[in-house]
Amino acid sequence: MKRFLLATTALLISSPALAQHEGHRAPPVAAPAPAPTPEPKPDDPHAGHDMSAMEEPATTDTPQQAPAPSDPHAGHDMSAMPEVAGTEIGNAPAPAPPEDHAADALFDPAEMARSRDTLRREHGAFSGSMILFDLAEYQARKGGDGYRWEGEAWFGGDIDKFLVKSEGEGTFGQPLEDAEVQALYSRAIAPYWNAHVGVRHDFRPDPSRTYAVVGIEGVAPYWFHLTGQLFLSDKGDVRARAEGSYDQRITQSLILTPRAEFNLSAQDMPAIGVCSGLTDMELGLRLRYEVRKEFAPYIGVEWSRKVGDTARYARAAGEDASVTNFVAGIRLWF
Repeated sequence: MKRFLLATTALLISSPALAQHEGHRAPPVAAPAPAPTPEPKPDDPHAGHDMSAMEEPATTDTPQQAPAPSDPHAGHDMSAMPEVAGTEIGNAPAPAPPEDHAADALFDPAEMARSRDTLRREHGAFSGSMILFDLAEYQARKGGDGYRWEGEAWFGGDIDKFLVKSEGEGTFGQPLEDAEVQALYSRAIAPYWNAHVGVRHDFRPDPSRTYAVVGIEGVAPYWFHLTGQLFLSDKGDVRARAEGSYDQRITQSLILTPRAEFNLSAQDMPAIGVCSGLTDMELGLRLRYEVRKEFAPYIGVEWSRKVGDTARYARAAGEDASVTNFVAGIRLWF
C-alpha cells in the first residue's frame, strides 16, 4: 500500500513537466481581430479618400510659429480717403493764460502778483544785480588797530555777468596800505562754476600797477567756495591768488566760517616789497549771526604772515611779518 501511494505521487508531480517538455513549444496564440473601419460622416471632406499612402510629417523640437493674423485692411484702397486737417503735432496755438488765480482768494492779490512776476523772471530771461560786502570789519591788533574790506557787485543773468571786486586794508591814522579794484566779465561754464577775465588795478602800494586777470570761481563738492586767479602786470610780472571758505551752519542763523588765502609771485618785485614764491598767507575764523539773510554781524580771529624774502622786506620797512587780528564786523548785501 505504501509503495502504491509513492508511485501515484511521483506520477502526479512529473505530469506538468512532461507536458511542457513535449515539442518544446507553446500552443499558438490567436491573432487579434482587425479593428472595424469607422463609417465616414456625411460632412467629412476626406470621406472616401485613402489616407494610408500619406507620409507622417516629421516631428521637430522647434515650436511652430502661429500664423500672423490677416490684415483687416488688406485689399482696401486708402488713397481715396480725405486727409484730416490739423493732425500734425504741435501746430495748435497755445492756450491763453488764465485770467483768474485761485491763490488770490486766499492771499493778498498784490503780493501774489509780485510772486508770479519773480517766478517768471527767475525761470526765463533772468537779469538782476547784487552788492555784497563779505568783509567790512574792525581789526584790533598789537601796534595799532586797523580796518579791512572785501566786497563785490555784479549785474547780469545766470550765464553772463559784469563783475566788480574790491578789497583793501589799512591802519587807523596811517596811509592806506593795500587797495585794489577788479573789473571782470564772468561767464558760467558749469552749473556751479564761473570763469572770468578782466583787469585789476592796485592803487596801493606805490607804485601802482595794472594787471590782466584770468580766473575761475565756484562751489566745490561739500559746499567749499573756491576762487583762483592769475595776474599779468603791465610790467610783465606774474602773480597768482587762491582763496577758499566754507560756511558751517551751527543753527539756521548762526554760521561759523573758516577762510584761507594764499598769494604767490613768479619773480621778485622789490619796488612793492614782494619776492618770488609764496609771498603771504591768511587764515581766519569768523562767527556770524544772520539777523536777516542780508544783514549779519560777526566776530572772529585772523592770522596773517608774510613768507620768505617778502617777510624780510616787511621787517626792513618796520612792519611785523606775522600779525594776529581780533575782528568784529558786518556782512551785508542788497
